[in-house]
Amino acid sequence: MDTATSQGFGEILSHFIGWAYFIAWSASFYPQAILNWRRKSVQGLSMDFIYLNVFGFLCYSIFNLAFYYSPEVQEEYRKRNDGQDNLVRANDVFFAVHALALSSFTLFQTLIYKRDEGQKVSSPTKMLILISTFGASIVFGAAYAGSSQWIDLLYYLSYIKLGISFIKYCPQVYLNFASQSTVGWSIHNILLDFTGGALSIGQLVLDAYISGDWSGISGDPVKFGLGFLSIAFDLVFMTQHFILYRNREDFYAPLSMVENNNGEARENKKLLSPSHKSYLSIQREDARVARPASMKDLELGFDDSQHSTRH
Repeated sequence: MDTATSQGFGEILSHFIGWAYFIAWSASFYPQAILNWRRKSVQGLSMDFIYLNVFGFLCYSIFNLAFYYSPEVQEEYRKRNDGQDNLVRANDVFFAVHALALSSFTLFQTLIYKRDEGQKVSSPTKMLILISTFGASIVFGAAYAGSSQWIDLLYYLSYIKLGISFIKYCPQVYLNFASQSTVGWSIHNILLDFTGGALSIGQLVLDAYISGDWSGISGDPVKFGLGFLSIAFDLVFMTQHFILYRNREDFYAPLSMVENNNGEARENKKLLSPSHKSYLSIQREDARVARPASMKDLELGFDDSQHSTRH
């Protein structure tokens, strides 16, 4: 009786944690999209990160949809795991599909908003996506011909997602380092991502404990790996934002988002280090009459167009 009660409570707690991580991880995509919209710019954002993010979540969406909805895949999983059901939940499916939609929207923003001339997808990233797609097509052909199972294709896609989750953050870490700034990279995205990663791992461990089958973690390595990598890189980004690179003046902000500085000129060159100048370029002639907008201005959507002084 006590065991049944504890299992019932554990399942309720698992559902609660699952939807909490879904909300946190899903919400983490909005701050970046909103920041891009307010700045009307994606300068400071890694194109490699954006394209890898979309490709990775495409693979992850296919993995979760098949594990959750396909009876054939579910049966293949049981045969490989002593009759145990897989641990993919509805919140996993909704998260993956929602993440694909929002990351695709952010990619669309890179096509319509201002970016630097050299802000492009790198050749290694293009090759990685091409080689991964080619490999997936080979495994798909083998599964279609019956020489392997569909679950093998799904595991291949999950490993692509896991690998991309490691690689995709590296260009943004380097970009922040090279510019000595985190401008253009939303910290709210990182804080929510950190929360989602911790809750995701918590749900997976709790489900394995309730079922008494710890192989469930190895049966869904991508979920555990995503949570672990999210936490690790989020700690790096938080260190960069809060400790290493605390100057968050945004020289790309529209004038309507710049606080009025009582008409006092503040020369931008005094705020930029030589290395920073090589990365950022001041596009506005009227930037001399007001200080650059801080990230706080942009995140709060400050608009001083009613009383700013233009010359």
